[in-house]
Amino acid sequence: MKTILEICAADIDSVYAAARGGADRVELCCALSEGGLTPSIGLIEEALTVEGIKVNVLIRPRSGDFVYSEAELRVMVRDIETCRQLGVNGVVFGALKPDGDIDMEACRRMAEASEGLHKTFHRAFDMCVDPRKAVRDIQKLGFDRILTSGQEVSAMAGAALIRDLQMEFPGMTFIAAGGVIPSNVSKIVAVSGVREIHASAKTSIESSMTYRRTGVSMGSPDTDEFSRATTSEKTVKAIISKL
Repeated sequence: MKTILEICAADIDSVYAAARGGADRVELCCALSEGGLTPSIGLIEEALTVEGIKVNVLIRPRSGDFVYSEAELRVMVRDIETCRQLGVNGVVFGALKPDGDIDMEACRRMAEASEGLHKTFHRAFDMCVDPRKAVRDIQKLGFDRILTSGQEVSAMAGAALIRDLQMEFPGMTFIAAGGVIPSNVSKIVAVSGVREIHASAKTSIESSMTYRRTGVSMGSPDTDEFSRATTSEKTVKAIISKL
């Protein structure tokens, strides 16, 4: 059985690199340094023109925790409705209560807004208090998939829990995510038993700017304004070769 590769893509170059490299799907987002946030409408529309790859969109209005206010929830529902109108393959979202349980009401509202789309519960799962209860709740909400590092710092470290959950809940598809690189992807698959993998396959590229003003930063003072992270087609191909 083929193992599906999903690439976390935060710019349009990454979508093209994922497609050329042979990935099956992208999780489209922005602000990878913040763990990923909802991308712009323009990026979504442009990604949908790239042939040969499915587009799932991350719905996350801000960085930080996954406990959302009513206003934030309205933003997320509107983003989902827009994604559905644009014709994306699926959406990726999740919400928690302060006690670490799944926020069933918030997720229900977002699930209703995403009717007809594939639904992935994102790595808020890795912050929940009881993973098995969380899976049962997520199943009730009609999600197709759960994106997870097995509640550890990486998919390799959490592979045993992912394996156990995959065996206990065969009706749910688990996507192993977190620190996936060519040198460990085959072991992650072997230990966890998953059939879907999520990776950024990122590399750093230099700015094409020849004039470089120093002492000015768009973010924190130590931000390098003349390099950026993007998906590497070569790394995508390397991951697929190991799969």
